[in-house]
Amino acid sequence: MTRTPQQTSAAATPGSADQAGTPAGGGPGSRTSHTYEVAESTTPYQGRIIAIRRDLVRMPDGDVAQRDVVVHPGAVGVVALDDAERVVMVFQYRHPVRRPLWELPAGILDEPGEPASVAAARELAEETALRAERWSVLADVWASPGMTDEAFRVFLARGLSEIPVGERYVPVHEEAEMTVARVPLDEAVTRVLDGDISNAMAVVGILAAARARDIGFATLRPADAPWAARPTNQG
Repeated sequence: MTRTPQQTSAAATPGSADQAGTPAGGGPGSRTSHTYEVAESTTPYQGRIIAIRRDLVRMPDGDVAQRDVVVHPGAVGVVALDDAERVVMVFQYRHPVRRPLWELPAGILDEPGEPASVAAARELAEETALRAERWSVLADVWASPGMTDEAFRVFLARGLSEIPVGERYVPVHEEAEMTVARVPLDEAVTRVLDGDISNAMAVVGILAAARARDIGFATLRPADAPWAARPTNQG
């Protein structure tokens, strides 16, 4: 919960959000009775990938509060699982945290209207020189909904094969020194729990893949399953 110093918490009423942030009287998918009307919206910063949107939002008590939102096009990631149940991972430098991280092949949805599954296949090919025959959805995630509309979808890719050398993408910038490794899925789970793998998308994807495997991949959604959380600034 975010408050300005002058704001106080009102008691929860039927249909309002309780102190834990869960809509009162409802489970997943429930909505609060208040409509959080945006009285004014500006964009003080527009970058190459992200923007900062400043909204003045009308609150249930009648106050208008400022909320700054990082506008993001969304992203996709891939748990590429080979026949030996190894996850294809990449080790890549990430400047915001000033260190390299173990991650899944992933990328932003920067092509308007491009299906998420197509973007995922492109990222897998560019970062690992692999193709996959079978695609499923593992998880849909809001990255950090208290500050950004970024959502990402994690796919499971199986039936892997290598792309011929002459057809491979030539990496640039940080990707030029990115390394690729295959990690047994159970080892990857252990590394998540040990804190060695800490990238959010990788954590979600690895744990979801392990659970999916344990139940025989029986409940996976198709690669083109609806994605309501995909940011609306994309097609």
